[in-house]
Amino acid sequence: MTPDAFGVYVHVPFCARRCDYCAFATWTDRGHLQAAYAAACRAEIERSELRPATSVFFGGGTPSLLDPGLLTAILGDIPRQSAAEVTVECNPDTVTPALLEAYAGAGVNRLSFGVQSMVPHVLRSLGRTHDPGAATRAVALARQAGFASFNLDLIFGAAGESLDDWRSTLDAVLALDPPHVSAYALTVEPGTPLAADATRHPDDDDQADKYLVAEEVLVAAGLASYEISNWAVAGHECRHNVLYWTGDDYRGIGCAAHSSVGGRRWWNVRTPERYIALVGAGASTIAGDERLDDAARRLELLQLALRTREGVPTDALDLADERLDGLVEVDRSGTRVRLSVRGRLLANEVALLVR
Repeated sequence: MTPDAFGVYVHVPFCARRCDYCAFATWTDRGHLQAAYAAACRAEIERSELRPATSVFFGGGTPSLLDPGLLTAILGDIPRQSAAEVTVECNPDTVTPALLEAYAGAGVNRLSFGVQSMVPHVLRSLGRTHDPGAATRAVALARQAGFASFNLDLIFGAAGESLDDWRSTLDAVLALDPPHVSAYALTVEPGTPLAADATRHPDDDDQADKYLVAEEVLVAAGLASYEISNWAVAGHECRHNVLYWTGDDYRGIGCAAHSSVGGRRWWNVRTPERYIALVGAGASTIAGDERLDDAARRLELLQLALRTREGVPTDALDLADERLDGLVEVDRSGTRVRLSVRGRLLANEVALLVR
């Protein structure tokens, strides 16, 4: 944990189209609520007495669909340290020079593009609204606007995606010379159209093969793995996400946003209408909360740390346990242990062995 680290996450629940795999709190028919929602976020920030943030992250949903004037007004109300990282998630087909100019002028210094794939039929399978050219244009516009730090977000394992398709995506992404790449295995979330269609469910072995290809290709291109699903050029790691993995405090603003401060966690009501109404009435927006005891908190932090390249202290795992053979490796200091590449494929199983 970092003594002064503090993050702020702002949830933007608007989307042009809902992807078949998405279970997030997002809506395609609530655009008329943008101004009221932004005002409610600003009111929640004002009454929250936030301490200066080391990172701010606008996620969703599609934050880049929110009128840039509304988004930058929310950002302007968030107290930040002078070197704070400020990230906005963007769909490639929403990116314009005017949008990026507004972001840069307000202090946004990092972008995360939802690229997912650079193969047209895979994008269609995922239900995405953009084509590969939109991703290329978005990166070019980001560089023209002066953004040196950005992420390209990928998903592998969609129905109909071959190993060659995945390699093509990785090659096309690396041709854009990104400082950061995230690559996530497609997951089946209950209640989604993907969950209802078993013929489109991803195959575990196929995803394992694609993960290993991603590790090989991205590392060879100079991006180091610093968490199971994240690779970056040195100095471009996402500080906001690191904050989650190291157990530091953060506040969530907006509907469905989660917070964790001082060992207590809570989350806001899910729908934007209810959130707006509660803020307007001066009422609490909290839908639920929990507090872990010290032992549960320690275990959770170790399990999160296991996902990162820093790993965990050697005494957090019984290294004589045969179930760990080939799944973990001790670092040069002999004091910490981390997942091997093969171990990352079974990270959830290894996490159960943390003590």
